[in-house]
Amino acid sequence: MNLVVWFARSISYIVVSLPRSWQMCLGDVIGIFWFDLLRIRRRLVIENIARAFPEMSLVDRVRLGRKSMCHQGRTLIEYCYFPFLNQGDLERLFVIKGLDKVAEARKRGIGVCLMTCHVGAGDFATAGLSLSGLPIHLISKEFKWEWLNQTWFNLRSRVGTRFIKPRNSSFEIMRALKANEVVIFVQDQFMGPPIGAKTTFFGIETGSALGLSVIGRKTQAPILPVHTYRRSDGVTVVEIDDPIPWEDRGEKDATLVHMTQVFNDRIEQMVRQHPDQWMWLHRRWKRFKY
Repeated sequence: MNLVVWFARSISYIVVSLPRSWQMCLGDVIGIFWFDLLRIRRRLVIENIARAFPEMSLVDRVRLGRKSMCHQGRTLIEYCYFPFLNQGDLERLFVIKGLDKVAEARKRGIGVCLMTCHVGAGDFATAGLSLSGLPIHLISKEFKWEWLNQTWFNLRSRVGTRFIKPRNSSFEIMRALKANEVVIFVQDQFMGPPIGAKTTFFGIETGSALGLSVIGRKTQAPILPVHTYRRSDGVTVVEIDDPIPWEDRGEKDATLVHMTQVFNDRIEQMVRQHPDQWMWLHRRWKRFKY
């Protein structure tokens, strides 16, 4: 196992040493290889784009799908930075806008929830937020293999990010918010019952996680949307917006579903701004079964 780690670190060092433009080209090659040669989930990517943009021609859907996979390839390349990221990389690799809004929200002393999605490089953006000094907790899935979990999470936690397992996560989330820290919720993936609600995304029925709405209602912690995207020069931009107003519908379940839809609508706006950087290969529109 140590040999595997050594080999991965050596490859990462070589990649990080390349000019930024070469790194992005390498990411594009990976994306094109995946999309046009391996063709893994190619049909799903094109079908998802058709759902969101029914007016788009097949040629344009394929072009958009290819661009999306090229950005996924660039994201893969950026993982090579994790063993070496340090404070000196903050200004070189990131532009973070809206840290003052987080600081203002934390004055309430009840923690802050950041809501984001798979546009741009989410893990890379999270590392940038941690380097900026925020006490970040990210709700993140685990792998089946414990050795891979240890390697992967240790690598990403180097810059200070702490991780919360999605299963039975309420206690850890509440503890972080009680300490007036920041919890990131990735809100754009399908979630069925009982922890998901029937909602729409791009006007199409689907299931979405209720967790952020449940935590928001219980704690009244401010919920700030975060839009991340990659500039043409490879710099990751992180834009933190004003808190989303809480809209109480009187009845608990109605409020939770309504706010989850509000979050979906905001996520949709983010995707529409940079559709070429969203992760279209996810099965976002599964059938919601009670």
